Amino acid sequence: MSDRFSGKVAVVTGGASGIGEATCLRLAREGASVLVADIQADKAEKVAEAIRHTGGTAQSRAVDLSKVSDIKALVAHAVSLFGRLDIMVNSGGLVKSQLFLEVSEEDYDRIIDVNQKGTAFCVQSAATQMLAQIPDTEKARDVAARCWGKIVNLSSISGRRGRAYQLQYAASKAAVISITQSAALAFARFGINVNAIAPSVVYTPMWEQNIADKVKAMGVDARKESDEFIARIPMKRPGTADEMAAAICFLCSADADYITGQTLNVDGGFEMD
Repeated sequence: MSDRFSGKVAVVTGGASGIGEATCLRLAREGASVLVADIQADKAEKVAEAIRHTGGTAQSRAVDLSKVSDIKALVAHAVSLFGRLDIMVNSGGLVKSQLFLEVSEEDYDRIIDVNQKGTAFCVQSAATQMLAQIPDTEKARDVAARCWGKIVNLSSISGRRGRAYQLQYAASKAAVISITQSAALAFARFGINVNAIAPSVVYTPMWEQNIADKVKAMGVDARKESDEFIARIPMKRPGTADEMAAAICFLCSADADYITGQTLNVDGGFEMD
């Protein structure tokens, strides 16, 4: 494994499990100091402990992504621990699948507050810190001389088109794509790259929750529902959390310095737009 993130500081929300956990582990293996952030504080600390056990550098912190004050405190904590912020991966989120006519205001607000508002203010807070680290002489330039930060958001194939049983989730993930584009335009001249990935099926706690919701809402067979979805993927298999982490880490690396405002489908060919 390379040391391409040696000297870099990364914050990963949703770092306690699934794609976020895999991303924390990979960033640390490649040299980054990682702050593992999640509302599940105990699980986040276990990921940080695993990183430290293998010789990496990591700490953990609880964060509620529906609270902007928590998000700002998270970024400040990363700086207090490690002195700076170079990489922000916004992997934290919620999923809920239910019948369109049964979505309550509370159901809607909870998903939007975490997935959409949470992502927007994670980007804002990270970019604020990254901008503060750029020398004034560099900020005055029309064209950035180098890359000063990487932000990667987690969208979904559900953000590419509507979903009959995912009103608020699909809307939130479509919004993540728009937030990514807006931020990329806002910070491009400062050398801060903002991108996203859109996974399809990955066997994580979130996918299990999605299937459980569909079973409850529609009375479908869980295995059949999952198998039928995977059968529609051209590669005929789910992705893995490690494959998602690989794509995220590519976008965080110097190899992606000329990529911004993009949402990369990491989905076995399910979406091709």
